[in-house]
Amino acid sequence: MEIDLKKLPFDLDFHPSNQLVSVGLITGDLQLYRYAADSTPQRVFEVSAHKESCRAVRFINGGGAILTGSPDFSLLATDVETGTQVARVDDAHGAAVNRLVNLTETTIASGDDDGCVKVWDTRQRSCCNTFSVHEEYISDMTFAADSHKLVAASGDGTLSVCNLRSNKVQTRSEFSEDELLSVVIMKNGRKVICGTQTGALLLYSWGFFKDCSDRFIDLCPNSVDALLKLDEERVITASENGVISLVGILPNKIIQPIAEHSEYPVERLAFSHEKKFLGSISHDNILKLWDLDEILQGSKSTAKNSSAADDSDSDEMDMDVDTLAPNISNINPSFFGEMFFPPGPKGSCETIS
Repeated sequence: MEIDLKKLPFDLDFHPSNQLVSVGLITGDLQLYRYAADSTPQRVFEVSAHKESCRAVRFINGGGAILTGSPDFSLLATDVETGTQVARVDDAHGAAVNRLVNLTETTIASGDDDGCVKVWDTRQRSCCNTFSVHEEYISDMTFAADSHKLVAASGDGTLSVCNLRSNKVQTRSEFSEDELLSVVIMKNGRKVICGTQTGALLLYSWGFFKDCSDRFIDLCPNSVDALLKLDEERVITASENGVISLVGILPNKIIQPIAEHSEYPVERLAFSHEKKFLGSISHDNILKLWDLDEILQGSKSTAKNSSAADDSDSDEMDMDVDTLAPNISNINPSFFGEMFFPPGPKGSCETIS
């Protein structure tokens, strides 16, 4: 299935339980579509969400609202049923909001162009804490739910781990001399994989983040802009050349190219809630929904626990070895900090019936 968005998309997200997909556009607009197998997707609504581009999109509160972030520093919550504005904060960050990632059903993290990460409680509508850890933009984030640690990749070439229980920056890697553009956690939490500007995949061992433990340099000569974990052994990669590939991790190998979105860079990848569809967006202004069964047909899962390299890392599980003196501003760690949508002229909460 293909949806012509008419404008350049920056991010997409699928509803956690229904057949809905949202897209943020360069115009600042937010679009919501309903899709189904063997039928043409239908647009539910299009709203003008931000004055500048809509860079980040995530469903929140169990899918009841869509949160968006923008270079205009604002965050906006839009009601899924009506398309109306639920609430807005104009000064959520001091720089352009670049990424959003869901942590739990009621918490979400945002990252900006100055390397700042904030954690928000959507239930209390409050900012829990702020981590000022990177010098350049936050390119991607992922969450280790078991240990309550937030992993962020940055354009400054470093990876950081923030402990949400202690509200401290646990560690930060050495500079990799390459922009980190995407990140996933694999191998049952033992490996963190980063896509880079030069096309290499950097593998970090959990608990030993100072430097990468392995590099996979045979993937692509172009930047790896998006990573999406399929299972503990396989990751789906999207590159600047428009190719979407299935890649095995430890042993590191290209299993097969599975799709070609276009000749343009693929900005983002996402799974539908039941993992029936893979969504991709690119500079061709098209949202494509790929049937996973079809594009993965013929690929074989890598053998589990069979690689010597994997076995050698088994003793690293649950280890928190790296430490770093925190450069962090904690805003009410007890979840009663500044209002997520605070009163006042710059952070007013507006409800539209």
